[in-house]
Amino acid sequence: MRVLVVEDEKKVARALREGLEAEHYDVRVASSGEEGFFLVNNELFDCVVLDLMLPHRDGLEILATVRKRGLQTPVLILTAKDTIHDRVRGLDSGADDYLVKPFAIPELLARIRALLRRGRTDQVLKLQHEDLEMDLVTRKVARAGQAIELTVKEFEILEYLLRHVSRVVSREMLTRDVWHVAARATPLDNVIDVSIARLRRKIDDAFPVKLLQTVRGVGFVLRRERG
Repeated sequence: MRVLVVEDEKKVARALREGLEAEHYDVRVASSGEEGFFLVNNELFDCVVLDLMLPHRDGLEILATVRKRGLQTPVLILTAKDTIHDRVRGLDSGADDYLVKPFAIPELLARIRALLRRGRTDQVLKLQHEDLEMDLVTRKVARAGQAIELTVKEFEILEYLLRHVSRVVSREMLTRDVWHVAARATPLDNVIDVSIARLRRKIDDAFPVKLLQTVRGVGFVLRRERG
């Protein structure tokens, strides 16, 4: 489970990271509203822990904007404000829960677990682009009704591309989010290119319309070939 923490107070952010990592969550921390806004729009998270009082971009502004764009990721608001008016504003902006500072880490963890359990009933079970379909429950992939056999890693790559459909995915993103490796420590460009080539053969070679495109010098994107 990936959790994004958007918190500018270093001590609080460190405590949140340590508490979440102790429960085996994969944690990213953003120290400003601008950084948090960028991450929540460009990466996939299972839950967001969002402070309201942030530099550069207000937490409520971030929340309202991503909700308008259709992002359904559970969001837990953190704030020092404890009036009814503040709580109503946060919930009306799209928050799923509200925790007032100071708080106990065990309570925060319990609330996150509750949000994740609640969110599972709304999780997308199938992904589709054009005539390419993926069933996340049965782990079956088909194009135009024709079954496609993928390896575990090919399935993970395709799922990632489908979740970012029509958006360019860089090698760095695949390294971090699919291979779960720090890009600077272990370059995987050749491995990624070989995996993409194999995946492309399976989902595109037998079909007239090509979907998996390479954007030279940038990365890869799942979209209809531009003719």
